[in-house]
Amino acid sequence: MSGSITALAPAKINLGLNVFPRRDDGYHDVLSIFSTVALFDEVTVSRTGGKRECIVRCEGMELPEQNTVAAAYKAFCVLTGIDSGVSVSIRKRIPAGGGLGGGSSDASSFIQAVNSLFDAGLGIESLSAIAENVGSDVCFFAHALFADGGRRFRQFEPFAAVVEGRGERVRQIAHRSDFSVLLVFPETGVSTGAAYELLDRRAAFAHHGSAASLEEMYRSPVCSWRFENDFTVPVCECYPAVRKALSCVRSCGADFADMSGSGSTVFGIFAEKSRGIRARKALEHDFKVLLL
Repeated sequence: MSGSITALAPAKINLGLNVFPRRDDGYHDVLSIFSTVALFDEVTVSRTGGKRECIVRCEGMELPEQNTVAAAYKAFCVLTGIDSGVSVSIRKRIPAGGGLGGGSSDASSFIQAVNSLFDAGLGIESLSAIAENVGSDVCFFAHALFADGGRRFRQFEPFAAVVEGRGERVRQIAHRSDFSVLLVFPETGVSTGAAYELLDRRAAFAHHGSAASLEEMYRSPVCSWRFENDFTVPVCECYPAVRKALSCVRSCGADFADMSGSGSTVFGIFAEKSRGIRARKALEHDFKVLLL
């Protein structure tokens, strides 16, 4: 067993995010295509002498004692019987409250890292069981990082999937790489809880299509995409900075543009990278932007 492992934790964007009414257990079912993008946090895990301790340090952020990484390690120890301690250092590049799944990706990469660090040999079913208990989006990242035998937490390979249920039903689909993604970061964050409150308050859940129709749209030309994110309208109504960013991306000629997840990051899809480059140059004076 090695003494330390560094794992990549990629961000994701949502292409369409349909949210259904609150279930009896308090959760909402969703239907979405999740796609990883080449923006990463780095999660370094080292063994310590403490028993089942999990010391988490995050660059530029103060985490609560009860956090997703600590919860993931507790579940890992219960499942495997391992009682060693670990220290975790997270180098953040994915903005918090940005709708890009940074915290969920960190937790999933951590699970994959300790699985390797301790030679635990857990497969995707066990990793998904841990992920489901930690957070809804963690399940997607568990599949994204474990695909092809589990090497993806050390090197980035794009991954896309149709995600359903509360996030635990993940079906991989062929990832498209024939377009560029421009991420635009408004100077505000939106908590997932606050976004769901806005949506519940509206109580206007639309009738949505099927997973098959979503996948069919994903395979069609980008200029014909009509994906809808149910969070976009209520979040833009309450967060002017998000509304402005999305308007600017659309005005720069994106073939498709929307907000990712529950916000606040917005993105533009460009079938031609040259147009994405021009859009980046037009927007970088007013926003932090990243072209992938």
